[in-house]
Amino acid sequence: MIIDPLEACHQSDTGYQNVYKLLIGAVVPRPIAFVSTLSRDGIRNLAPFSFFTAVSANPPVICFCPIRRLAPDPYKDTLRNILDTREFVVNIVSEEFAEKMNVSSADFPPEVDEFEASGLTPIPSDLVKPPRVAESHVHMECKLYLAIEVGELPGSGNLVLGEVVRFHVDDQYFDDFKLDPDKLRPIGRMGGATYTRTTDRFEMVRPKL
Repeated sequence: MIIDPLEACHQSDTGYQNVYKLLIGAVVPRPIAFVSTLSRDGIRNLAPFSFFTAVSANPPVICFCPIRRLAPDPYKDTLRNILDTREFVVNIVSEEFAEKMNVSSADFPPEVDEFEASGLTPIPSDLVKPPRVAESHVHMECKLYLAIEVGELPGSGNLVLGEVVRFHVDDQYFDDFKLDPDKLRPIGRMGGATYTRTTDRFEMVRPKL
């Protein structure tokens, strides 16, 4: 099967969704950025994003990408809040609170506090105003480094790069800057509604020339 993404996107107003299905089926597994923000009015927002990865260690920069929606307001609350306040927190999702994370993924209106809707617990951050998720074992407080708009049509992305200004790691998961995956039990996204665990792992040592 050979697919022209431009042709697929132009088949209809929602044709880009077929390209989206291909991407989320092929780019797997994807880690989850559970992003907490504050609006200009101080309303807490919490939402998961699976277009997420690390970018740089010095300075420490991570990125995630909210997708432009086919809606009267194409921007997600998370993106709008970050562009307004230039601050956010990425909370790593462990299996024990995955269902509550999933509740926050609903398309709530801007005035709804997803901490309250999901039953998750906000705790203060050190250097940024958005709260952290108490149930998460790893938090990254971030200042906006750069935001890049990738396209202007529904399904296009907004790449958000954040510089990590403070890490928080539960002591029991931390050993000489290494995290214990068996204790952390992070989850990832596959295609559709499917998630994955990280319990089935194998090692390969990088060859030296």
